[in-house]
Amino acid sequence: MTSSPASAALSALEATVGALLDPPGCEWNRAQTHESLVTYLVEETSELVEAIEDGKPADIREELGDVLYQVVLHAAIAERNGSGFDLAAVVTEVDAKIRRRHPHVFGDDRADGVDDIVRLWSAAKAREKAARSSRFEGVPAGLPALARAQKIAARAESLAVSEPSAGSDGSLLDADSEAAWGSALLAEVDRASARGWDAERALRGAVRRREAALRVAEVEQEEEKRRRGTPQPE
Repeated sequence: MTSSPASAALSALEATVGALLDPPGCEWNRAQTHESLVTYLVEETSELVEAIEDGKPADIREELGDVLYQVVLHAAIAERNGSGFDLAAVVTEVDAKIRRRHPHVFGDDRADGVDDIVRLWSAAKAREKAARSSRFEGVPAGLPALARAQKIAARAESLAVSEPSAGSDGSLLDADSEAAWGSALLAEVDRASARGWDAERALRGAVRRREAALRVAEVEQEEEKRRRGTPQPE
């Protein structure tokens, strides 16, 4: 059976990464570890998010490639440092996971609508993570604070007890300490969650709009400086 264009391209990328890591290879790449590459993985993922939110297909394609390169590179490092897995293992494992979590597609279960699909996914995931002692395990500590707050709140919805209050019903402007401001901000995140809003995305959008306005102001300021610095004709 002939390989698909995608599998052939992935094999070519794997060979490229192998050439970087195997002697003589690239000295910089050969010095990297999973830990040293974390910064780049975070940056590339953030750039992909930005490309998606900007909606430019060419940028999305490029940034997806950069994230894929990080995956292939990490798998290749693991293969060479004795971690016991390679890219094939990574792909096989995630393929099996996705199939398990879609039993209405790959199994005998039936899903009547999105709610049923989410229920089946959650049940499959719960079986996989049965060894966890808390439903709050698995929420990455490295998530941005707004995103993590909403993840924690979403998991708290399934508790049989009321979720603890954020500790503040006051305004952000009324806070008189950093801790109080944090509690007030968390209360605002809870209100956003109740409306179905993504707090992290909302803040990214607001920052993006502010940056755009500041860039315009910066250009106008420079133009004004040039006008003032140009001698007027007599």
